[in-house]
Amino acid sequence: MKVVLENLTKIFPSRDKKSGKEVVAVNNFTFEIPDGKLIGLLGPSGCGKSTTLYMISGLQKPTSGKIFFGEDDVTELSTENRGIGLVFQNYALYPHMTVKQNILFPLQNLKGKDKLPKNEMLERAHHAAALVQIDELMERKPSELSGGQQQRVAIARALVKMPRVLLLDEPLSNLDARLRLQTREEIRRIQKETGITTVFVTHDQEEAMSISDLIVVMKLGVVQQIGQPQEVYDNPSNLFVAKFLGTPPINVFTGSVQNGKLYLGEEAVLDVPGVADQPVIVGIRPEGFELSNNGALTCGLNNVEVMGRDVSIVSTHAASVNPVVRSIINADNRIDTSSATVRYNLKPHKVFLFNSETEERIQFEVK
Repeated sequence: MKVVLENLTKIFPSRDKKSGKEVVAVNNFTFEIPDGKLIGLLGPSGCGKSTTLYMISGLQKPTSGKIFFGEDDVTELSTENRGIGLVFQNYALYPHMTVKQNILFPLQNLKGKDKLPKNEMLERAHHAAALVQIDELMERKPSELSGGQQQRVAIARALVKMPRVLLLDEPLSNLDARLRLQTREEIRRIQKETGITTVFVTHDQEEAMSISDLIVVMKLGVVQQIGQPQEVYDNPSNLFVAKFLGTPPINVFTGSVQNGKLYLGEEAVLDVPGVADQPVIVGIRPEGFELSNNGALTCGLNNVEVMGRDVSIVSTHAASVNPVVRSIINADNRIDTSSATVRYNLKPHKVFLFNSETEERIQFEVK
């Protein structure tokens, strides 16, 4: 089931009576979610991602714009009639019910022509439980389950209705690191097995990039970039996207372009053909540094952190916006830790230039 968002806007009234300024939570969002794909809505708190999800679900009505499921306009349709499955951050399980009763609950509330016979409801419940691998826990209460198991119950309850669209609102936020990894892998497996169009809201960029077919990066209600995770990482459209994606985060410098060369401080560190002379903001991914005794970029060496297959070099540079510069290199390299400086050449495809005023990307030819 494809989902089409057409000029979707949500404006909340001001809570400040003095200013009377309205809050634009989502601003003119247009996007087609392809049938059977998992889409990650990604951004910091307050960017509008959960509001977008709630408008798709019908829990909130858009101020303007339309929502289509396939060819059906569902903008004014109630939540229960949209055919959605919704999983919340806090699980929202009924504590007095068993796992089986929690999963059955949505089916028991079906009315009229949609009402199912008891044996079919039980069959669906057991199938959903087996899909999320909790079929041995059906008689337990939520208090007897781990956080990861509770989240699986919530997903099974959403899937049991055989929804047209599955909506996940930060479903992993309450899990520890190991469970988050395991559960996100399970979500991806379940989505692929069922083929249900899924929208996954998260502020965790690693989470979104690891399981999404497409990611939508948002900031203050405005879509910044849409694309495949690796493509967005490799070709950010602006400084915000470049800084938001990546662990460790991108290194940011103030620089300038003079006669087709990029300068950081007094050093010409890279050829950037076709770029006009101007001050620029420079982003360099941590993996964009290559150790070289005669490297074009010189940094002050602070520390070397061994991480197994990789080494993280922590250094400083006068043009760096952040307190330190962090570069990731292969552990096979030998670093002279007694030296006061470290020198690098830069990988051109890992270096991004941005307009110093608009922060939009400036393209240059990578040779």
